[in-house]
Amino acid sequence: MTKNYTKPIVTIDSGMAEGVYAASGCYTASAYIHQTPENGRGDYRIQVNGKHNADHTKEAQVLTISFNQNVTYVSGGAGLISGNETTTLKVKLAYHQNPTDNIGFGDLVVTSDAGLAITRVSITD
Repeated sequence: MTKNYTKPIVTIDSGMAEGVYAASGCYTASAYIHQTPENGRGDYRIQVNGKHNADHTKEAQVLTISFNQNVTYVSGGAGLISGNETTTLKVKLAYHQNPTDNIGFGDLVVTSDAGLAITRVSITD
């Protein structure tokens, strides 16, 4: 069976705070920072959404998320695969995905210097 490559598409929506959208393979993904460091809290909390558009079922995925500066992974997903203290994290996800299911979680937590922005996001299986 031949697998066709689909080039990722990234768009930035100025109406949505720090949002990044990408489509590649069988997932469409988006992410945005929904809480920034304030009131003594030093972490960023990120909302990640994905849509599975396929004809197969999967039990695990990989979230790849890139930033404009180094981040330290705190928590989220099923655990960190790689990238701690770099600009790109790979996070293990463990969602049962039917062909057209959605993924949505707002508990990806990282720490970083002021001015953090998401530059790229993808989910693969």
